[in-house]
Amino acid sequence: MANISEPQPIPGLSALAGEYRALLCDVWGVVHNGVAAFPEAAAALGKYRAGGGKVVMLTNAPRVRQNVVDMLDSLGFPRDAYDDVVTSGETGRELLRGRPGVRVLHVGPGRGLTLFDDLDLHLVPHASDAELIVCTGLFDDETEVPEDYDGQIAEWKSRKLPMLCVNPDVVVDRGNTLIWCAGAIANRYRDAGGETTMVGKPYPAIYATAMKRLGELAGGAIGKERVLAIGDGAQTDVRGAVNENLDVLFIAGGIHAGQFGDRDRPDAGEVAAFLGEHALAARAFAPKLTW
Repeated sequence: MANISEPQPIPGLSALAGEYRALLCDVWGVVHNGVAAFPEAAAALGKYRAGGGKVVMLTNAPRVRQNVVDMLDSLGFPRDAYDDVVTSGETGRELLRGRPGVRVLHVGPGRGLTLFDDLDLHLVPHASDAELIVCTGLFDDETEVPEDYDGQIAEWKSRKLPMLCVNPDVVVDRGNTLIWCAGAIANRYRDAGGETTMVGKPYPAIYATAMKRLGELAGGAIGKERVLAIGDGAQTDVRGAVNENLDVLFIAGGIHAGQFGDRDRPDAGEVAAFLGEHALAARAFAPKLTW
C-alpha cells in the first residue's frame, strides 16, 4: 500500500493510471452531485477503461444496482465510463435474505422501498410490530434533521430493536446543499445504546463483493496492490480503502472541500493535517476527478 500521511496533489488520474489494473470509484460527490454529472469525471474513467482498466462504481446508495444505473443514466453519465456498480443496498439485501419472514420497520423516504423488492419479509408501520429497523435515510431529507428522531430513537431503544443501516454516509452534497443521510440516524441510535449494524463503506463486506466483481470482470483475481480506490468521504471512502489495504486517490474538492481553502486548489498542508487528524492517509489527492 502506497498511501502516505502527506499526500501530494496530482493533475489528474493519468498520473497514476499506469500503476493500477482497476478502480473502485465512489459515485456521489465524485462523478455527480445529485443534480448533475461531472463530465470530466466521466471522461477520465472512460479513458482509463479504454486503456484496459476495469472500473467498478462503489456506492453507499441504499438501492439495488439497477436504481443507481438508472440514476446515472438520468444525469447523463455514460455507461462506457464504468463496468459495473456495487451498492451498499445490495449488501444489505444479502443480510435480509438470511432472515426470512422478518417484520421490518422501514425508516427512510418512499424511494427506498425498492430495496425490499422480492425479499421474504413483512413491512410494518409501527415499531411495536417490528423485529428489525432498516434505515435508508430520513423520511424527508430536505426538511428534517437527525435530532427530529430522538423521540423515535428512545422508543426503538426501549423495545430493543436492532437497526440495519444500509447507507453509512452521514451527509452528501445535493447540488450546493448538504443533505443528511441514514448514517446520521444510525450513529445517533448507536450513541443512544441501540444495537446497530451498518453495511457499505467503510465496512468489509462491500469491499469483498467489489473485489470479487473486479476479478470476474478481469478474468481472474486482482491483487489489492493493483486496485486504486477513489473517493471524497474521509470516514467512508478513505477509511474503507485504508482498512482494506487499498491505495486511495482522495478527491479533496468533494464533501470536505471547506477544510482546504480554495475548492479548486486545495492546500496540501491542510489536506495532510485533516487526514492526520483522522488517522488516515492517501496515495495522492486532487480537487476533482479528471484525466
